Amino acid sequence: MNKNPVTVVGAGLAGSEAAWQLAKRGIPVRLVEMRPLKMSPAHHTAEFAELVCSNSLRSDELTNAVGLLKEELRQLDSLIMQCADATRVAAGGALAVDREGFARMVTEKIRACENIEIVSEEVTEIPEGDVIFATGPLTSDALCDAYARMMPEGKFLNFFDAAAPIVTMESIDMESAFFGSRYGKGTPDYINCPMNREEYLAFYKELIEARQAHVHGFDDASVFEGCMPIEVMARRGEDTMRYGPLKPVGLVDPRNERENYAVVQLRRDNAQGTLYNIVGFQTHLAFPEQKRVFSMIPALKNAEFVRYGVMHRNTYIDSPRLLDRYYRLRSDTRIRFAGQVTGVEGYVESCASGMLVALETAAERMGEEPWNFPRTTAIGALAAYISDETVVNFQPMNINFGIVESLSYKVRGKRNKNMEISKRALANINEIKERRP
Repeated sequence: MNKNPVTVVGAGLAGSEAAWQLAKRGIPVRLVEMRPLKMSPAHHTAEFAELVCSNSLRSDELTNAVGLLKEELRQLDSLIMQCADATRVAAGGALAVDREGFARMVTEKIRACENIEIVSEEVTEIPEGDVIFATGPLTSDALCDAYARMMPEGKFLNFFDAAAPIVTMESIDMESAFFGSRYGKGTPDYINCPMNREEYLAFYKELIEARQAHVHGFDDASVFEGCMPIEVMARRGEDTMRYGPLKPVGLVDPRNERENYAVVQLRRDNAQGTLYNIVGFQTHLAFPEQKRVFSMIPALKNAEFVRYGVMHRNTYIDSPRLLDRYYRLRSDTRIRFAGQVTGVEGYVESCASGMLVALETAAERMGEEPWNFPRTTAIGALAAYISDETVVNFQPMNINFGIVESLSYKVRGKRNKNMEISKRALANINEIKERRP
């Protein structure tokens, strides 16, 4: 077996998962991370697997595609899922984590692994030997240039991503808010901040007129729909927010036993419950404007903002033209990519790509058959999507049942059908595991 280390560039979710999976199979890893030597525009710490946007890994239910993907990763002994489950905070039917505790646990486990050498430096050229680039949506300009030199012209794409503000629990006016979860689903873990029609319209007017921070190259068309700044959403129409993150449906106010005109939800951001993020309020407003406008929400009139929302560039490659189903560069298979730089969108999806890359790299190193996850599994469906040359207008993609292979038989009801797809996928994962050496 080749005893040379595999270089993993980037210690985010994908890079950390890839390094861990390789190392525990006895393959030496050289994990290179530029932080804290050089910080990105969105990161705040030097910890590995830092969550720069939401602290939620989304639904944990098997009737949801991301819930299936998480369960597949658990069955494959994912480091990221192990740490996420250990640091989870109450979030109804979603898996949300204590942001700092999660990153700290991942970092401690990686640093304690004897097969992983950690190098703090910025990579600006393509390393020798086997390499996995997991540099994420904030890949440095120098490394982007190095990528471009080994790829056909025009195979890089960009859009903009945004993060939501975080406020302290003690500064929320709970006389103007209530705990609850939409439709009574799960435990009442969200703080709901209602607005009447007059309050909502005043907030809407100030939001669409608020001063934005300058982000080079940004325009409203450059955002990813799943992470749209709240002010961009507002400009699409007066009621757009009320059909999105401020939807009041299913949230009965216990103070008057009725639904309000609009409701802003806050989700716990740490295990202690001292910090809450404003759900769906990704933004690139100037910081003073965030304080001014978001404080118009009655429950947040005295809110203490410990982190304001920020916007950053999201860089990804034209994977269908460049990568195979193992996330290998077709023109040079010693080079692999993982994470959001491949165009998979989301924390769990990034972790899944890191897992798949590591498993297939390890199998190749050890002379074993490829894992070849089929499209009946969520992890295999993502790999098939990013390597599908028939995809013309390639856009970042969250996992969804639309890219998973359909059932060969009819099932009545969407939830029932999704559950059947999930049961099949998890059975496939078990079958694949049982066939491994």
